[in-house]
Amino acid sequence: MEINAFKVKNLRSEQHWTQQHLADACGISLRTVQRVERYGNASNETLMSLASVFNVEKKSLVLETEPVEVIEQVSAFNPKQQLIAATVAGAVIGASLMYLMMLIEI
Repeated sequence: MEINAFKVKNLRSEQHWTQQHLADACGISLRTVQRVERYGNASNETLMSLASVFNVEKKSLVLETEPVEVIEQVSAFNPKQQLIAATVAGAVIGASLMYLMMLIEI
């Protein structure tokens, strides 16, 4: 389950607890606390323990997920559009390099 790692770390810090203290209070391993605070990964049991120890609701620790938009069709450039895009990109990059070289010489 994805939880808010930043919030867990802040709640622990507000209590002036070490990660080991939090692990002991929750009945979980130090490695689990480290994983939660670094990656935001936790089992439902770990989430329940954290919520209980911090005296907060479980949902306040869970990351809100937004629906992902699925793209059904990818449009591709036709060869003429590819040529135009490459030409413009090349011109911009070339001009930028020339400008930088002028600045270096000054």
